[in-house]
Amino acid sequence: MANVNIKINGIDVSAPAGSTILEAARLANIDIPTLCFLKEINEIGACRICVVEVKGARSLVASCVYPINEGMEIWTNTPKVIESRKKTLKLILSNHNRKCLSCVRSGDCELQKLCHDYKIDDETFYDGEKTESEIDTSAAHMIRDNSKCILCRRCVAVCAKTQGIGVIGANERGFKTNIGSAFDMGLGETSCVSCGQCIAVCPTGALAEKDYTDEVFAALADPEKYVIVQTAPAVRAALGEEFGLPIGTSVQGKMAAALRKLGFDKVFDTNFAADLTIMEEANEFLGRVKNGGVLPMITSCSPGWVKYCEHYFPDMTENLSTCKSPQQMFGATCKTYFAEKMGIDPKNMVVVSVMPCTAKKFEIGRDDQNAAGIADVDIALTTRELARMIKRAGLDFNALADEEFDLPLGLGTGAAVIFGATGGVMEAALRTAVETLTGEELKELNFTAVRGTEGIKEATYNVAGMDVKVAVVSGLANARELLNKVKSGEADYHFIEIMGCPGGCVNGGGQPQVPASVRNFTDVRALRAKVLYDLDEANSIRKSHENPAIKEIYAEFFGEPGSEKAHHILHTSYVKRSIN
Repeated sequence: MANVNIKINGIDVSAPAGSTILEAARLANIDIPTLCFLKEINEIGACRICVVEVKGARSLVASCVYPINEGMEIWTNTPKVIESRKKTLKLILSNHNRKCLSCVRSGDCELQKLCHDYKIDDETFYDGEKTESEIDTSAAHMIRDNSKCILCRRCVAVCAKTQGIGVIGANERGFKTNIGSAFDMGLGETSCVSCGQCIAVCPTGALAEKDYTDEVFAALADPEKYVIVQTAPAVRAALGEEFGLPIGTSVQGKMAAALRKLGFDKVFDTNFAADLTIMEEANEFLGRVKNGGVLPMITSCSPGWVKYCEHYFPDMTENLSTCKSPQQMFGATCKTYFAEKMGIDPKNMVVVSVMPCTAKKFEIGRDDQNAAGIADVDIALTTRELARMIKRAGLDFNALADEEFDLPLGLGTGAAVIFGATGGVMEAALRTAVETLTGEELKELNFTAVRGTEGIKEATYNVAGMDVKVAVVSGLANARELLNKVKSGEADYHFIEIMGCPGGCVNGGGQPQVPASVRNFTDVRALRAKVLYDLDEANSIRKSHENPAIKEIYAEFFGEPGSEKAHHILHTSYVKRSIN
C-alpha cells in the first residue's frame, strides 16, 4: 500500500494510505488523547477529545476517524484545540460523580488523567441538573454505576462486537441517555456471561468487579479458619503491571512471597489443578473417540464460555467436557484429598482463588460445584483485587525476594502454565493425549499451530494413524462463528478449545486495566502470553502426566483418571438457559 505524505505540527510524516490522523500521529510519536476510541472495536468519534485542526477544514475534526490525504496539514495542540478539549472535559464532569478519592479507579482513570493533564480545576458547569441513575449490583461478578459513566460506548461495542452478546446498549435519548440493558433489566437478569470485557475497556469507575478483599482479610484474621490461596497461570504474567513493571514481566516468585506475607496458611498454584484437568480431560477425550462419544468435545475451563454455551448454544452442552475448571478442581481437591491428608474439617477451610477472570465469581456459585458438600471455592478474587490487598497491607512488592509455592498442590508443569494463553489448553492436552495414544515419547512438545492471538486457529495432527482435527477459539463472537459452522456441517473437528476472552486468560476481564492509549497500539495479549511460554520452556517438567504430585494423588486418592471417585470430585454438569 502506498504511503501518504502529510505534515503534523510542522513535521513531515509519511503514513500508509487509509490511515486516520490518529494513526499517522502515532507513527510520528505524537500523542493525541482519546476517550471513546478503541481500535477496530469502537471507532465512532463520539467523545471529541481527539479533535485536531486541519488546514482548510471548517471546524475541528475527530482524529480517530478522519482519514489522511496527500499534502494535509494538521495541528494537534493549538490554543483552539486545547480550549475545545478543556470544554469537553468540563461538560463531561458536569454530569459525572466526582467522588474520586473513594473510586476504585482513582489514580488509574483515563478521565481523571486527562483532567489533570488539562488542569480542569474550575466548576463552570457543576451546578446544573444531573442524569438520574441507580447502582446495579444484580450480577454475580460486577457493579455498574452509571453516575460515573461518560457514554463513551466502549462497553457496548466490546459486548456486541468482540463477544457477540450485546446485552447492554444506549437507552433513552438526549440528556437522559444511559447505558443499560433492555427494559431496564438488571445485568444479572440478562444472558450476560460475566466475562468482564466491558470492565476491562471502561475508562472510568463506572464498571468494576465486586470486591471481596474485606472478606479475605477477615478470613485471614480468623484463627478458626485455615485459609488457602491458589493463583491462576495468567495472574503471574500481569500482576506486576499494578506495581509499575512493564507489560510482559513475570512476577511468579514475588507473587508467592506477597501471598505468604499476607498470611495465607498455604500458597498453592492453580497450575497443579491445570495438570489435573489435563489428566481428566485427555482421558475423557480419548474415551469419546474410542467409544463413539459426542464429538467435537469442547473444553470447559472458561466459565464465561460455558455460560455462553448454556445461553446461546444449549443444544451443544453435551459437547462440553464434563471436567470442572482448574479453579474448581483445585478447590474440590483441597476440601477432599488435602483436608483428609492434613486432618482438617473442610468446613473450616477457606479456599481463595486469584484469577484473571471475573466470570470465576459466577462460577463458584454454580450448582454441582461442591464435592465435599460445601462450595469447592469460597472466594474468587481478580488480579486487580490481589494488587489492592498487597497495597493495603503495605508490602513493597517490587522489593520482595522470590519465593516458591507450597507443596504438594503448588507443583505445576510447563503444560499447565500455558493454560493462560489461547491455545494453551489444547497444546497441554495434546502433549498428554498423543503420548497416551502412541505410547511413545514426543520429540517436539511445541504445537505451534495452535499458538498466537488469532481469534480462530485450526490444525490437524496425525496421531497413531488417525487424523485428529482441532480448533482453538478465543472471544465469544469467534466462538459463535465457529460453532455455527460446526452445526451446519461446514466444519468438522474432534476437539475444540474455547476461551471466552480474546487472547485467552491473559486478557481476562479481571486483569490490570490498560489505558486505550496503550491498548490501541500494543499487543498486550502477546506480551503477557510470552511470559507463560517462557515459563513453560524453563520448566523441567513440561507434560501434565509427568507431574510427580499428580502421579501421587492418583496413586493415593483418585486411583486413575476417569475413576468413579475422580468423576464425583472433579467433574460437573451443565444447564440449558434461555436468552434474556
